[in-house]
Order: sequence, then C-alpha cells, then structure tokens
Amino acid sequence: QVQLVESGGGLVQDGGSLRLSCAASGRTFSSYVMGWFRQAPGKEREFVAAINWIGSTYYADSVKGRFTISRDNAKNTVYLQMNSLKPEDTAVYYCAADTRGSLFLRVTVATTSSYDYWGQGTQVTVSS
Repeated sequence: QVQLVESGGGLVQDGGSLRLSCAASGRTFSSYVMGWFRQAPGKEREFVAAINWIGSTYYADSVKGRFTISRDNAKNTVYLQMNSLKPEDTAVYYCAADTRGSLFLRVTVATTSSYDYWGQGTQVTVSS
C-alpha cells in the first residue's frame, strides 16, 4: 500500500505562485512514476505533469513553461512549482503514483488508469 498526501494548495492572485507537495509512503518511492492531475468543477480530471525515477518529465501544453515537477527521493516527496498562475488553473490538484513500472511515454503518463494510487487532492484557487 502506498499513501499519498498533498499539501500546499490555497488562494492566490492571478500571476502568483504556489508550490504543491506530495509526501508518499513506500520503500521503493524512487522507482515510482509520479504524476500531477487536476480537476475543475464540472470537468474531467486532466493531466498536468509527470516525472520518472531519473527525473525525466512530461507536461501538459497548458502548463509548459509555467509549472515545474520535481522529486526528492530522500524525502519520498514530489513537488509541483506553479508560477504565473491563471484563473483557469483553478482546480483540485491530485498527486498519483504508478508503482507498476509502466513505460514512461507521454500517452501512458497522461492517462489516469496508468496510476494505481491517488492522493486526496488539494484545492488551488486563482483569483482574477
């Protein structure tokens, strides 16, 4: 069993920044592919970013150049640094873990079914 706990969400103004954290349990965290997804009211959950064990990353086009995903394997934690936030970034942000060793391809990491563990989510609200 892997537990994921997100933190760092909140209310920020248009153009502001936030850093989300996701603390994971599990003795083999460094081998997991970790992803961030978000879900706005009335919309489907969508891919934001993913990172593998050696630090390779993928981003959604909508956040590329503004968001940065990173991980600290010593702390079993993955981060999402969000800069230049926009009102359309408002959503509940979820951390997810793929512990099954799926291929690290964009089509794979962007699919919710590739992940077998999810956090409870943290709210991010960007005011205009």
